[in-house]
Parts: sequence; structure tokens; C-alpha cells
Amino acid sequence: MLVLAALFAVCQLAGVTGRDTPDSKNYLSYALSLRGDGKRAAASVTIDYVCAGRGSIAARQQGVDVTRFREPSPRARVVAACRAKEWRGVEARLRGGQVGGRTVPFASARFMRIFEARPGYPAYLVPFLAVFGVTWGVWAASVCVAVLGGVLVFLILRTLRAPSVACLTGQGLYYVLPVGTTAMRPMAEGLMLALTLAALWGCALVVERGRVGAGVGLIGCALAALFAVKHSQALFLAVCLAVAATGCCFLRPRRGVGAIAGVSFGGVLGVVLLARVLHFPSASESVQDLLTGHFAYPDRARPWGELLRLEGRFWVEWLRRQLWEPLLLVSVAAGVWGVGRRRGFGVFAVAVACTGVLTQAGHPDIGIWGGRLVVLVWVLPVVGVPLLLERAGWVPGPSGEVTSVEGRARGRAACGGGRFGAGVPLGAAQPLGAAQPFAAEADRAAPPEAVRVITRPGDQQ
Repeated sequence: MLVLAALFAVCQLAGVTGRDTPDSKNYLSYALSLRGDGKRAAASVTIDYVCAGRGSIAARQQGVDVTRFREPSPRARVVAACRAKEWRGVEARLRGGQVGGRTVPFASARFMRIFEARPGYPAYLVPFLAVFGVTWGVWAASVCVAVLGGVLVFLILRTLRAPSVACLTGQGLYYVLPVGTTAMRPMAEGLMLALTLAALWGCALVVERGRVGAGVGLIGCALAALFAVKHSQALFLAVCLAVAATGCCFLRPRRGVGAIAGVSFGGVLGVVLLARVLHFPSASESVQDLLTGHFAYPDRARPWGELLRLEGRFWVEWLRRQLWEPLLLVSVAAGVWGVGRRRGFGVFAVAVACTGVLTQAGHPDIGIWGGRLVVLVWVLPVVGVPLLLERAGWVPGPSGEVTSVEGRARGRAACGGGRFGAGVPLGAAQPLGAAQPFAAEADRAAPPEAVRVITRPGDQQ
């Protein structure tokens, strides 16, 4: 686990700068403000960081351009133009009196209020900035939170009693699939992913291990921290977990599921009340932000009707693009198949993935790169594919043997055709006199290539 995490961290040295997004400068300026920097000092450091990244990207792109690679590097020119543009906007807003809040006024006050309501990721950045400086601090913070996400996937699969190879497979998938790339971006999504996985781990502890107190406590802490990172995501997660737990209570009762439902409904209520008390931007404000290009145009008179029209067109285009490159759809299907073998846990894994769909539905902008809004859907293949591979016999079992559906079927047929063999319940003791002929008959009936049946708690489902 640690070797895989270290290897991932070393690979990230390939891109120390140039990972920032349009949102990164807002989060970074917030973090610098928490560190104690004034508006102009925070603006200077943030603009230097952002423009250095743009200059690096421009230089790399020209270096491989077949017609312009012979020309001098454009880095200095791009950095200078970027600084002039950013300072021009910041200076104009500062002179206009936009000096409130923690963030540097890179946009209108109405738009910046959205980031003022997200102190979690900036607070996470502060110690890294203090120790490593801005460039390496932002990179180190991204590496740590991305590594943490992979470790949490490992722990989730371990809680499900998956073999070590399956756990490492899940951790590796987290790093190599788009979810790992998104987690490395200097924005709130990496921390949001880690906290969501922590909540999913809590669900696994409850339904698979019966550790209700630890699991529910972990879910509650994850929801509370997620509220500080992105309160809308905390609301989506709480709603999805509440629906999943309620469904389990009625359809497939399990010990501790009621506690998950309780903490989830409490999370829904807490997020709604706190957001109102703290005067966070409402859902209507978010819709206006979407439809007016971050408030660059006048507010729409009927925003919800226009949003519904946009939703229909967005999902048709989104599906067309996914069918064109169906990696996500195929991966999610495999993930659902994998977690479906663990029905108690699988319901909550699907619920977590649904938060990604809700996030994308709340902001149906086809122009946002990388699918970062729907990134939580990738949790399903990250967790489910290793379980599917284990079930199919493509990863070693707990004692080193490969267990497969075919092998288990052969073993059961050799033992009398019952699910667990001759009508004997799983784990039940057999009289010595009956067990020996039974075993001898199985040895004669089973072909040489049949694998030994390995009973695990997961086989009971």
C-alpha cells in the first residue's frame, strides 16, 4: 500500500505546475488570507503562481508544436500578459471598494461569495503553504489528499475482507483513473473525494463488520468536514445515504443500518439549517450563476424552467459523448456488478456514486473539462472492479489460491450439488464418520484443475 502511494507521488513530479483551474486562484487566495496575508500580498502571490503555470503550459505546448518548436520559448511573454490581465481586474475591483471577505476579488462580489462559503480546502492548504511555500506547498497538499483517497479505497476493500491483491488493485485504480487526476488538481474536489470515501468506509464498517459506533461516527465526521469543504456536496451525500439506508431498513434489514439513516437524516437537516443561518448562496443563486456566465449577464426571469430545458439537452449530449468513448459507462457497469455481490455495502456504494450524478445535474455545463463534476461516479469502478475480479477468480484469495465462480461450482457439484454442499450449512460441523467419505467422494469427483472452495463471509450473501 505504501509503496504504491510512494510510486504515485513520484510520478506526480512530472507536473508540479500547470495543474491549476480557474477556481484554483480563489482557493489559494483564501488560504493566503487565512495565513495572514493582506489583499494585495495575497493577490501578488496568487497571480504569480497562476501565471507561472500558464507560462509553463505554453512553453511545453510550443516545444512539441511541429511548426513552432524552433521559435523562442513564449514563457516570459505569456507570464507577463497573464500578470497584466489579472492585475488589471483585481485593481479595478479593489478601487471600486470590493475589499470584503477572505478571497482576492478576481470576479464580482456575488460570484466570490460562492468561494467564501468553502473554507475547508483553503484551511487544509495553510500548513503546506507555511512549510513548503506556494508552488511546492500546493503540490504537496494535492499529493497528500490524492494518496489519502487511494489509501481509503484500500481500507474499504480490506473492511469487505477482500484479499490484499484486490485491495491494492482498488488503490491503483484510484490513482490511474480520472478520479486520481482530478484529486491532484489544486481545488476542493480532492478533499471532497477523500471525505466521501471516508463516509463510505464508515458504511462498510457498519454493514460488514458490525462496528456501528465507529462507522456512524466516521460518517458524521465526514459529513461535518464536507460541509466546510463544499456544503452542497455534503447535502447530496447525506440525502443519498439517507435514501439508501431507509431502503435497506425496509427491504433488507441489517444491524446498524438504522443508525446510518439517523446520522444521514441529521446531516441533511444540519446542512440545510447551517447554510441558512450562515447565509450561504442558495440553490437559486447557483442556477443564476450557471445561466448568466458567473453573473456576467442579467439574471434570468425564469431560471428553473430554463435549467430544465438545459438539463434535457445536456444529458443527451453527455450520453452521446460517453457512447463515443464508453470507458466511463463500461467501468461503472463493471463496478455495479462487483458491488452487487455485496448487497449490503453495494447499496451505499451506488448511493455515493449518485452524488456525482446530482452534482453534474446541478451544473449541466458541457464545457467543464475533465468531467470533474461527475467524478464521484468513478468510485463504483474503483471499489467494484476489484471485487468483481476477485469473484471471477482473477486475483488470489486470502490463502494465495485463485477462487472463481467456476471453481466453486465444481466444488459444490462434487460435494452433492447444494449451495454449501449436501445441505450442510456453511461453517457447520460434520460428524467425523460422515466427513471422511464425503471428502473422499469429492476428491474422486472433482477434476484436477478444480480449485479448493474457500469460504469467506462474503460467500454468505
